[in-house]
Amino acid sequence: MKLSQILFSQGIGTRRVCAGMVDAGLVSLDGRVLDDPNEDFATAGLVLTVEGKPWPYFEKALVLLNKPAGYECSQKPKHHPSVMTLLPAPLRNRGVQPIGRLDEDTTGLLLLTEDGGLIHRLTSPKHHVPKVYEVGCKHPVSDEQVAQLLAGVVLEDDPAPVRAAACERVSELHLRLTLTEGKYHQVKRMIAAVSNRVETLHRSAFGHLQIPAELAPGQWMFVDGWRPPAA
Repeated sequence: MKLSQILFSQGIGTRRVCAGMVDAGLVSLDGRVLDDPNEDFATAGLVLTVEGKPWPYFEKALVLLNKPAGYECSQKPKHHPSVMTLLPAPLRNRGVQPIGRLDEDTTGLLLLTEDGGLIHRLTSPKHHVPKVYEVGCKHPVSDEQVAQLLAGVVLEDDPAPVRAAACERVSELHLRLTLTEGKYHQVKRMIAAVSNRVETLHRSAFGHLQIPAELAPGQWMFVDGWRPPAA
């Protein structure tokens, strides 16, 4: 693929802007400044340096964001900034969007991509991709409440019972809840259904992915090579 097309596909800018960046000596590979926007490169494993920063090539990007509180998972937020403001312009340009949503007061692991097929596979209940939540509860968590969440609870305005794939009482007020489906405000509604209340909510895992210890709230990283089963 031609260098200018590679840069364009990664959201770096318009074709004219990308060609201009090459002409200005702002793109390099392994320390060599690239000066021909029409030079061809194999894209597999390609990592360019653009304006001094490494930028790996991905046909479709998958991004892990450590979401802080106070951000909405929306392109058109109503009351708080969008999580998209935490990402660099190239990722926004290529159209990544959240895979599912976290409430503005919920923190933790948020995945984003522009791959529609991947979004479907990660959010479809039939694939049973687990998501783990650390729940801070207002009232002490009882054995009965844990048993109810595992057996299934009926949510308001939703007659079909929903159950936790796993549920662990970590401490008196801390519950670790694993879900494989994603209903609106599901964790908060499930906890309310067993007569308790969510005070804090943090997603700690999505599939086998967890937030690296060095990734601070508000920071993001590319996820390379992970895809759920196709069926």
